[in-house]
Amino acid sequence: MVAIWTSVVAVGGTLLGAVVTHLFQRLAAARTERFARSEALRQERTSVYSAFASAVEEYRHGQAGRWYRMARGEGDRADAFVEARDEAHRLRTAARQTLYRVKLLTDDPEVVRAAEQAYERTRDVSTAGDQEAHDALHAEARAAIDEFITRAAPLTR
Repeated sequence: MVAIWTSVVAVGGTLLGAVVTHLFQRLAAARTERFARSEALRQERTSVYSAFASAVEEYRHGQAGRWYRMARGEGDRADAFVEARDEAHRLRTAARQTLYRVKLLTDDPEVVRAAEQAYERTRDVSTAGDQEAHDALHAEARAAIDEFITRAAPLTR
């Protein structure tokens, strides 16, 4: 009879050990999966946020070029102005596409708002009436881009 109880205890201990091991392995696998997912998201955010900042900076430069061509009196018909306008439109599209990616990857409404502000301030650069207004809008666009980077940076760490 003692041998039977010894066998039952041994089998029970083995089963209990197997169940506990299985639970710990599930917890470890879930933790590893969460870490891998958060790391992939962090890397994707880093890539998209830097791509957005770069696209908006290029757009800002394009808008400035467009404004300078218009300010020089090259008007709507001059080839240089048309080229600058078309380039600014291309850059605007690239910035907008990257803005959509920022919105898709971001849960933080402050980061989305900062990205939208950077885009809008950059869009306004070409609407200045004179050099002083242009310089102010250009500085506002740069500051808005910097604000986006400041808000987005914690999500990439």
